[in-house]
Amino acid sequence: MTERRNPRVGVVSDSNLQRIALAQAVKGHGYELCFNTSPDKLDEAALDSAELDVWVVDMQDEDDDFLDRLLDHSAAPILFGLEQAPAQGTRNYPRWERRVFVKLKETVGEPVLDERLDVLEQTEPASAPVALELPPEITAHHADGLELVVVLAASLGGPAAVKEFLDCMPKGLPVAFVLAQHIDVRMQSTLTRVLVRHNGMPCAIAGAGDRLRHGELLIAPVESEIDFDETGAVIVRGIEWDGPYSPSIDQMMANVTRRFGNRAGALIFSGMGGDGSISGRLMQEAGGFIWAQTAESCACASQPDSMRATGVVTFNGTPAELAAHLVEHVRSRVSAAA
Repeated sequence: MTERRNPRVGVVSDSNLQRIALAQAVKGHGYELCFNTSPDKLDEAALDSAELDVWVVDMQDEDDDFLDRLLDHSAAPILFGLEQAPAQGTRNYPRWERRVFVKLKETVGEPVLDERLDVLEQTEPASAPVALELPPEITAHHADGLELVVVLAASLGGPAAVKEFLDCMPKGLPVAFVLAQHIDVRMQSTLTRVLVRHNGMPCAIAGAGDRLRHGELLIAPVESEIDFDETGAVIVRGIEWDGPYSPSIDQMMANVTRRFGNRAGALIFSGMGGDGSISGRLMQEAGGFIWAQTAESCACASQPDSMRATGVVTFNGTPAELAAHLVEHVRSRVSAAA
């Protein structure tokens, strides 16, 4: 079978700021950016040699001559009307970036993201993380219901980062985890094995009859949106996730926030795109926390960087540092309650 090639994109705009925003949206979602230039720098030779799958064109000033040349020299489809990018960090920026991705996805399909879970499943880490010790304050604590529900959000490079985080988790921590991982539906069952291969945490694809429990991991299914009732029981909606991603991190964060309020949190791991950035403020305003993996420790930093740009991230760390911070957060939480 022929390996699918990543869609190749050319960005043309007479606005420098718009070119920067469009290039970031294209690369951040995993597409191959081949051109990023102003119209006056694209001559016939460059147009003839461009082997692109789509052009993204944004012109503040009409240039019929350039458009005629582009139509004459390229058979690739052209996307117009993507509107001016809002300032990064504003509430509207993640929505604008998502609309760019939707148009690209509708035109040339999804980018090629190969997680190579088979390699991760078979490779032994050079130095396996050691599980953290459970503080005595937590050992003595008795949780009435769910103490904390944490969304683990990941995309490209996420499985390795999430596994490292889970390997550091001490047994007995009163936290229930739900993972929203962008992945091919055919790889879901492999994911349940890979993530808990060394730590032994109970893990399953969330379905009817399942429930959030402390010290356990549920994985949001690709095929259907899920929600939870007030006790943590899984509600299978039987509908596709809202938006262009499956599962949708934004929708998962919104659902967990609505159910658990200040008992909710989210950790943003390595990944492409900015899924989750729309719901970040919703979780923060409800009293939840949002932390992110450091860019230098990510296989791809687009997703945590997008969340950082919204201003809601209050802690950054490697997967091991995120684990240690979570243990300390829970210790402080249960001590305050006592």
